[in-house]
Amino acid sequence: MNMHPVMLMMLANQRQRELADEADRHRVLNGAREARKARKGRKARAVRGQPTGSLASCDPSAAVPAR
Repeated sequence: MNMHPVMLMMLANQRQRELADEADRHRVLNGAREARKARKGRKARAVRGQPTGSLASCDPSAAVPAR
């Protein structure tokens, strides 16, 4: 089946625009994910068995063997 050259060019251009839009969407989403990771990284996470504040805890932070 032969297609008109103009039709082929239109289809190729449409596909190229779709690919560019998909790449833009991917880039924006990755940027948002990276920004979210950076915001989460700034927050100090509490480690189990260690105090979260700057004051020393009265409890020892030694590991207890599992039963």
